[in-house]
Amino acid sequence: MTTPPAAGSTSLPRSAARALLGAFMTLAGVGHLTFQRRAFQAQVPTWLPVNKDAVVLGSGAVEIAFGLAMLSGARRRQVGLALAAFFVAIFPGNVSQYVSRQSAFGLDTDRKRLIRLFFQPVLVAWALWSTGALTGERGARRGRAH
Repeated sequence: MTTPPAAGSTSLPRSAARALLGAFMTLAGVGHLTFQRRAFQAQVPTWLPVNKDAVVLGSGAVEIAFGLAMLSGARRRQVGLALAAFFVAIFPGNVSQYVSRQSAFGLDTDRKRLIRLFFQPVLVAWALWSTGALTGERGARRGRAH
């Protein structure tokens, strides 16, 4: 009789969701550095006292690192927690885009920009769920080893 997998990120749906999010993050990061650089600048809050391009380039590099980390599957829980925190940290940029009515990524109406705000919690949940960050996977794995 086989033991069911721990309530962590080793199931096929979680692994697939983690890989999809990793690919999405990698592509978004590359976009920051290349073909969507200007569009991402529209999300940098005007009140942030930093060069917009520097923020976009830096966040692009971070997104590529997160994407590759998600794809590698190493240290899943830690990566999931850090990525969720990153999504929370960049949320003010999404709010700023809505408040300042900046059009980017096809978000050219207030309604579209508002709807987009509700997807950030989905990304947070996706990062946490797909990596098993909140399931206590480490403890479950330890318990099986004994």
